[in-house]
Amino acid sequence: MEGQVEEEESVKSKVVKVKSQESWDSLVNQANYQGCPVVIHFTAAWCMPSVVMNQLFEELALVHQDILFLCVDVDEVKEVASKMEVKAMPTFVLLREGAQVDKLVGANPEEIKKRIDGFAHSFRALKLS
Repeated sequence: MEGQVEEEESVKSKVVKVKSQESWDSLVNQANYQGCPVVIHFTAAWCMPSVVMNQLFEELALVHQDILFLCVDVDEVKEVASKMEVKAMPTFVLLREGAQVDKLVGANPEEIKKRIDGFAHSFRALKLS
């Protein structure tokens, strides 16, 4: 029974896991083309603060469905982590039109929520003007 619940939750996930440099390029390019902002969680399976932030990141992805939420495991997709100059986990990067507009290092749930909410608000304000 428990396995079924887990399976259903992973199907409902709004966070897209980046599996390669190619999938990163494709996802980010598509988001840019569609004018969709992007929030990335750089994580590592061995980093407990990163793992703890996964649930909050999932919740934020459900709230802000007009933003693309990506998860990058720095050990699996080293090229992307290096290109984005990620030196510690967790790191959260906010992109608009392919350009980094904010970066937050560390597991600070209140600050991450505040920055992503503000990012979403500014994006929506731009869309309306």
